[in-house]
Amino acid sequence: MKLLIVGGVAGGATAAARARRLDEFSEIILFERGEHISFANCGLPYYIGREIKQRSALLVTTPEKLRSRFNIDVRTRQEVVEIHPRERKISVRNLETDEVYQESYDKLLLSPGAEPVRPPFPGIDLETIFTMRNIPDTVGIEEFIKKKKPKSAVIVGGGFIGLEMAENLGSLGFKVTIVEMLDQVLPPLDPEMAEIVHTHLRSKKITLLLGEGVSSFSKVRGKTKITTQMGSELTADMVILSIGVRPETQLARNAGVLLGRHGGIRTDEFMRTSDPDIYAVGDAVEVSDFISGRPSLIPLAGPANRQARIAADNIFGRASSYRGTKGTAILKVFDLTVAHTGNSEKLLKARRIPYRTSFTHPISHAEYYPGSEQMSIKLLFSPRDGKILGAQIVGGEGVDKRIDVLATAIHSEMSVFDLEELELAYAPPYSSAKDPVNMAGFVASNMLRKDLETVNWDQLDGLDRSTHILLDVRSSQEQDIFGLLEGSINIPVDELRSRLTEIDKEKTYIAYCTTGYRSYVACRILMQHGFSCKNLSGGYQTLSVLPKYQDQDNSSK
Repeated sequence: MKLLIVGGVAGGATAAARARRLDEFSEIILFERGEHISFANCGLPYYIGREIKQRSALLVTTPEKLRSRFNIDVRTRQEVVEIHPRERKISVRNLETDEVYQESYDKLLLSPGAEPVRPPFPGIDLETIFTMRNIPDTVGIEEFIKKKKPKSAVIVGGGFIGLEMAENLGSLGFKVTIVEMLDQVLPPLDPEMAEIVHTHLRSKKITLLLGEGVSSFSKVRGKTKITTQMGSELTADMVILSIGVRPETQLARNAGVLLGRHGGIRTDEFMRTSDPDIYAVGDAVEVSDFISGRPSLIPLAGPANRQARIAADNIFGRASSYRGTKGTAILKVFDLTVAHTGNSEKLLKARRIPYRTSFTHPISHAEYYPGSEQMSIKLLFSPRDGKILGAQIVGGEGVDKRIDVLATAIHSEMSVFDLEELELAYAPPYSSAKDPVNMAGFVASNMLRKDLETVNWDQLDGLDRSTHILLDVRSSQEQDIFGLLEGSINIPVDELRSRLTEIDKEKTYIAYCTTGYRSYVACRILMQHGFSCKNLSGGYQTLSVLPKYQDQDNSSK
């Protein structure tokens, strides 16, 4: 067997090592047009912020290590420029000598990755405008900072890399502005979860310019001027483009390999392309969304590594299949941790997949043990059988553990009823006897069992206030401190049984408290006494981050 691999990093380097472990005697050649075959893309912003001190720490492996340990023929600074499928050959250009030569193959694996999006804005090629995708990009930013001593930066795009760069440049003392065409950062999140991130970013002196796309760049008195499509103008010493990435597919396309609906290389579950001798993995590939089964572009390192192993398995005769990508991801934003898995509410709506939603705001570990932190969990699940469709968590300590549990639950096609029964590790410094994942399961299961009906934050405006009454079951002291929703009546939950005569059985009551637990108790009391009651999912905590309710809260105090 002669296996050629085009591209390194998570996909190509992993496939090469896996292939050698499966077959000691095959000829394996890896081509990489850059000088680094495997580096930690995700660590690049933290090197700029000096959290990672040594550039060498970003190198996952080196050509020398792949040669010595795995007997891989590694050829850096050599670009594959053409595939000849009929002859089963490739053409390669040596970027050091400009020589072009050919190499035959039995099987070919493509791992070309993705490239940063650089729209043709006027001024896009100014020397003060950078992308962040690889080590040369990082070196360019590092050298610019050392030589020019910039004090301000505009980051175009509020995705994962954009927010990581905002944090790391902010930690260096930069004045940072994020310009995002959408009305929120982190598009995989739903808006109410993104608002928690907005509030935190602003508390860290990051300026957000949302709902405004860039139209042009220009130089003005030694600075870069950024003009938006809405006419806003701002200046900065440097600009980081973080608009997203697109799959690098020209090589495959020119060879007649079929592309998918979204422009990525189309593969089957074995990571095989339309050519049975050519496989493809990583950011250039369209994958099946685990929830909907639809083709998607989800450029993440974890899936790329798994795809690489699966491709190598199949190339060497070991049946292995890729079940799809859940899109599980996590991000540090200053003191917040932001994580998601599965489909968002936006995606489920767009794909017309029926769903229900619950919000919970548990704390990370036992309340009586010092240092607990609150997290906000949004759970999306099927109204038919409770199957988990997605989850988003924003908070501090313990978010990583819970999102991994929920990602595992999605992978195993578990339901919210299963979450109730999970036996998770508990000790006061780490969790509670009812873990936040259990709590999310309890709330969602109660909804499906019809122990209570719920109203979500975005349904409040549509309620007929002549028939629906907001019932605040918090204490009057909490109202004084935190405010209340306009039009609410207040009966603390502990007084509710003795004040039932104040409740009108002809009305429907929307009960709320801080996080939704006391209002759930209130609804159970009222329902069993013959009243109509619905619980505001997630309580006042869910509303409190939304600009509309922040304004209302301030006016009520």
